[in-house]
Amino acid sequence: MLDPFCGCGTAIAAAESLGRHWIGIDITHLAINLIKHRLQGTFGERVEAVYDVIGEPTSLPDAKALAGEDPYQFQFWALGLVKARPTEGKKGADQGIDGRLYFHDEQGGKTKQVIFSVKAGKTGPAHVRDLRGVVEREGAEIGALISMQEPTAPMRSEAATGGFYESPFGTKHPRLQLLTVEQLLAGGRVDLPSGSLQKTFKRAPGARSREEQLRLE
Repeated sequence: MLDPFCGCGTAIAAAESLGRHWIGIDITHLAINLIKHRLQGTFGERVEAVYDVIGEPTSLPDAKALAGEDPYQFQFWALGLVKARPTEGKKGADQGIDGRLYFHDEQGGKTKQVIFSVKAGKTGPAHVRDLRGVVEREGAEIGALISMQEPTAPMRSEAATGGFYESPFGTKHPRLQLLTVEQLLAGGRVDLPSGSLQKTFKRAPGARSREEQLRLE
């Protein structure tokens, strides 16, 4: 199955559920991010082994080139590195939030969230202060700043004033975390409680497993 304008990935998810070979094409990193998480949310992490993504940055020079060409596409791609959901809405109307990641770290507890801010250009302590304000406003547990540049000493000092989120497991995690693209490409991740369940996208309505499809036939 070939979908040359796959958008949110409805046809791709349907083809995967039916055990079909498929190719999906889209021009934006936002669409690719959405499709990857839709597949993962529907079929689990195992699905990542059955497909390859062609055209995404895979090295620091690739990421720098994308950041210079299109900061918004860089933002969507960078959020994909941490499996975060891009903020929906018009450009400039995100209220300081570029992406979100939800998690649970206690049985029957409330859904908790990580707020993301992505910067393709120069960064400084003011960006960390802005992120702290957004985290406090949204009642989020953690805020993470993803940047191309290495954080400066003043930025690290500002992040340290945010304190820690203490999980029900008795572990502490910085409320304000500074992540670079280089770290993420090398396998770095957001510091979350070990064993917490991460949830980015809800399962797509109507998506069924192969077994469910067979029962309907």
